[in-house]
Amino acid sequence: MNFSTPLRTNGLVLTSVLANLTPNTPTWSRLKAALSVHRKGNNKCSMCYNCSDFPKMSCRCVYDKLPLVCVCNSLLSSQDVCDGAELSDAEKVCAECGQQQPLPWEGCILPERIKRCVKIGEGTFGEVFSTTNSSGDTVALKIIPVEGSETVNGEDQKTFGEILHEIIISKELSSLKKKQHNQTYGFIGLNDLHCVQGCYPPDFLNAWDTFDQRKGSENDRPDFFEKDQLFIILEFEFGGVDLENSNGTLASLVVAKSVLHQVTASLAVAEQELHFEHRDLHWGNVLVKPTTQKKGSFLLNGTDHCMEIKGVLVRIIDYSLSRLEIDDLTVSCDISNDEELFMGQGDYQFEIYRLMRKENKNNWSSYRPHTNVLWLHYLCAKLLSMKYRSSGGRTVKEMRKELTRFHDNVLHYSSATEVLQSCPLFQ
Repeated sequence: MNFSTPLRTNGLVLTSVLANLTPNTPTWSRLKAALSVHRKGNNKCSMCYNCSDFPKMSCRCVYDKLPLVCVCNSLLSSQDVCDGAELSDAEKVCAECGQQQPLPWEGCILPERIKRCVKIGEGTFGEVFSTTNSSGDTVALKIIPVEGSETVNGEDQKTFGEILHEIIISKELSSLKKKQHNQTYGFIGLNDLHCVQGCYPPDFLNAWDTFDQRKGSENDRPDFFEKDQLFIILEFEFGGVDLENSNGTLASLVVAKSVLHQVTASLAVAEQELHFEHRDLHWGNVLVKPTTQKKGSFLLNGTDHCMEIKGVLVRIIDYSLSRLEIDDLTVSCDISNDEELFMGQGDYQFEIYRLMRKENKNNWSSYRPHTNVLWLHYLCAKLLSMKYRSSGGRTVKEMRKELTRFHDNVLHYSSATEVLQSCPLFQ
């Protein structure tokens, strides 16, 4: 997998309007605890990790039975929230993990699971490994160092405040598969979340070396972390291989249409439910996995829809630049001062960042769903440029014409929802 957002972003914006929320409002306790510390502004969130940020209490390792809870009872009791107790960013992240404090690696991931790990991807944020869970299913572990003084892959480590952005958006998008009004399985499922402390385990380093020997790594070998280093581990379902590394492996442009349809439907559902913009949907952030499933379904504003899958399931990943709303609260990443992000050349991907900035006038908390359309335009161009196992035949030629028409006209639509509902390709 290639997780290649070109440059790290600068700021996290969490704009909160909590006046109308009560302890009985859905998601209130988590939003109050995890999202109220940051106010709208241009400054990068920062805090220094200190052991005093965590309560001094004993901790039981219940690694396989910890649910994906949003609130840790010992930290976020209703009395604490109602009293306006201010939690540190470290405590908020631990609460999101369902922990009271960081745990050792083996306290969160069983040693036999660590031994089965295989590195499958990387980014400036850190590393991605696959392993199996207790049920024998393959899962992906996204491992992100946080709060340390050492630079990683040429970048400062993320702060707890910054990592909250990805945690909360990952949870919200993963939960769309359970919604009653707007439902989709198109966003990668988040199974579990951990905060660990310690040196990188040898088995992970061995897996890192194997990847480096086979494919070559652009990252620093993660053997320099000290025993006090903190990591966030996001455990996702295994979504397959990204589009960039699927070049030449997909059957035909008929499959390409299905990929585009699945991505569009997922974005439309998220727009309607969460006022969502992905803002970084390059072909490294679209995963495809073979399936025998014939049809896929989604709910849009209470109406059930079906679409042909054509042998591949699509999952969207990586929300480091994304924006959404929950109960009048906006979660977004302020990249208004990250000039380097907008200076890239050599691929249409970099032009999309500039087009987004032009449309939102560099106000990254505002909702501009046309940015999702920009990324659909980009993805269609990539799908048309890719190689396929079958490139001939009347059906394939007709499909190329249809996808070309989509590419030529899609920018006229205002959102992924309008694309899904009005574009001839999906009717």
